[in-house]
Amino acid sequence: MVVALLADDLIWSTRLVAQLREAGAEPVAVRSAAAFGPALAGADRAIVDLTARAYDGIEQVAVAHAAGRRVIAVGQHDDIQLRRRALAAGAERVHPYRRLFETGTSVLADWLGEDRA
Repeated sequence: MVVALLADDLIWSTRLVAQLREAGAEPVAVRSAAAFGPALAGADRAIVDLTARAYDGIEQVAVAHAAGRRVIAVGQHDDIQLRRRALAAGAERVHPYRRLFETGTSVLADWLGEDRA
């Protein structure tokens, strides 16, 4: 399964790429909105880091959702409004950084194993 990953933070991008690989996915990591569209074209699913400076995370969740991709987001645990906006834009879930830091591989493996239309 190919997962388009949009994260402009190098540390989180690297961490999520490693976790996706450990979970059995093929990540395609990009750091800009311009690169995200082409990455989505060949992807089955998508992950968007919401707290980026290089792009609007909510807008990119909507782009992935409109492209028909299942999308999850990652963000601050205490930014309730941002989380709600991401869900309204089409994210299935918004995971806090800490959860993915502590148990990311299993969280992502579970998500990859879900079969939803």
